[in-house]
Amino acid sequence: MLENKGKTELSSLGEFGLIDLLTSHIKHYNPSTIKGVGDDAAVIKNGNVCTLVSTDMLLEGVHFDLSYFPLRHLGYKSIVVNLSDIYAMNAQPKQVTVSFGISSKFSLEAIEEIYAGMLLACENYKVDLIGGDTSSSKQGLVISITAIGECPEDKIVYRKGAKPMDLLCVTGDLGAAYMGFQLLEREKRVYLANPEIQPDLEGHDYIVERQLKPEARKEIIDALEQYQLKPTAMIDISDGLSSEIFHLCRNSNIGITLFEEKIPIDPTTYEMAREMDLDPTLCALSGGEDYELLFTIDQKDYDKIKNHPEISIIGHCTDEAEGIHLITKSGNKHALQAQGWKAF
Repeated sequence: MLENKGKTELSSLGEFGLIDLLTSHIKHYNPSTIKGVGDDAAVIKNGNVCTLVSTDMLLEGVHFDLSYFPLRHLGYKSIVVNLSDIYAMNAQPKQVTVSFGISSKFSLEAIEEIYAGMLLACENYKVDLIGGDTSSSKQGLVISITAIGECPEDKIVYRKGAKPMDLLCVTGDLGAAYMGFQLLEREKRVYLANPEIQPDLEGHDYIVERQLKPEARKEIIDALEQYQLKPTAMIDISDGLSSEIFHLCRNSNIGITLFEEKIPIDPTTYEMAREMDLDPTLCALSGGEDYELLFTIDQKDYDKIKNHPEISIIGHCTDEAEGIHLITKSGNKHALQAQGWKAF
């Protein structure tokens, strides 16, 4: 009889600790497997072009709240967040598969509405929906998407590859999706306390849309191709800027110095954070779900991107021994903390 060694809570490991534990003994038996676990997508050698594969799962009550999430928006977002993983490898998504776990509370019309959002995302990004699976669920709605992309092997960008003196770049602005979530949660609480009071979202379209209907940064990958610029490392921002910086540092064996004053924050995000007594910088660092691209480039490529309106240089890479730091607006230096989304 096996000795009972007690129970280990998953929260003690966290999502990435669990992944590391479960995958530490994986062996690859096929030489076509170039990259397995550990990046935004797996990479499979397929002739002259590599195939990239990424899968994400969205669970009702964990990743979305149907009390304020329109079904069509949910379908759209479920596709887009998976495409973002393919773009984060400097690749182009080509196909997706869709699987549902559906509880009895959902009607045919509800599922058709979700599917309509998925098909709209596929149309906008010119991606083919090629299959999937459906099953009953006793725990609400479950959506699982697999995105498939392609890229020449020499153009794939991994989380590893950044080196000291590289510049740290980010697209768009940060923290808006998190503040959209906070606003929706606040209005939900108000409504539950008094159903006669209608949600007040007036003037907050931008942050609400960033939460409910984000977009992947296809145009940035197209621009990098046009500029003939290959980042040295790249990742998409799903768990928060600070967490993604830690992933880049861990995979590339580098340190990073980040400048608070350079972090792009939209005025509406800033104002909502202040209204809710939140630190706008902390929202940008730890909020997550922005689905922007965080990447590093060699300094010699600075001139290629310096005038792009959607790319900000927010820091630089250092030797690993120097660690990961934030330089505040007042000039103080603090060790950066990774406090993004926790799965468990």
